[in-house]
Amino acid sequence: MKQFPATPSVADAPDDLLSGHLWLLELIEGRPLRFQLQGSGLLRFGDPETVYDDPEGVPLPLRRAVRHIRESLDRAALRAAVNDVAQVVFFGVATTRESVPYELDSMPPFLGTDVWAGDDEAFRPPDAADGIFERLGLEPVNPFEREAHARDFTLDSYESPGSAWYDGPAAGVVLRNKAGHRGILRNTGIETVDEETTDEITGDVAAADLAERYATADTIESVAATVKQGDEPATVDTVTERLLETNWPAATRAGHRQ
Repeated sequence: MKQFPATPSVADAPDDLLSGHLWLLELIEGRPLRFQLQGSGLLRFGDPETVYDDPEGVPLPLRRAVRHIRESLDRAALRAAVNDVAQVVFFGVATTRESVPYELDSMPPFLGTDVWAGDDEAFRPPDAADGIFERLGLEPVNPFEREAHARDFTLDSYESPGSAWYDGPAAGVVLRNKAGHRGILRNTGIETVDEETTDEITGDVAAADLAERYATADTIESVAATVKQGDEPATVDTVTERLLETNWPAATRAGHRQ
């Protein structure tokens, strides 16, 4: 499966990035996720390091997004659009509760960022990728500006706009142009996540303790209602797993601080 495109900081990006017309996309703090529809109709998923042939084997923080993609992707539309579905790889972000307090109840579990077309050996331009995700039933990452003149963009004085997903500033912006150049401009006022503290829960922090700490009564009721809508019994184990899918990163950091 095609790897994620390299996205350096704007300072390290090619000078040609700041030329022509720019798309300014919200930088979403979450977990990178890629997927591919196989000829058999099954979906393969991957993170930056691993490809999972069995969707049930993906790590817990990605499962909410995986379930959403499996339920929402219009497979018929994809098959009708390309000769070989396996030549297309989709990239995006699984939305989780990292450092930025997104309102996850109103945020899609997955936001699409890129589409790789294997037949052309190229990533689709940002406007094309945006339309592809929408036609296939998935939401693309939100743009702050489309087709902005690069000459009007001042790197030193640019301030990150407010996020579309909570009442606060965005984690940053991703700059892209149609020539394929890209770069990240982070909002230094947002605390970043320590990747080393988000992988595993220590033995001292049980799932029940984390659920109690990060799940309010309203949250539990909301999750249970969502489970029931999917015709699945809202058992304690199922609701707890869904809560951990969303709150795993924040919960693990708390566990490491104990």
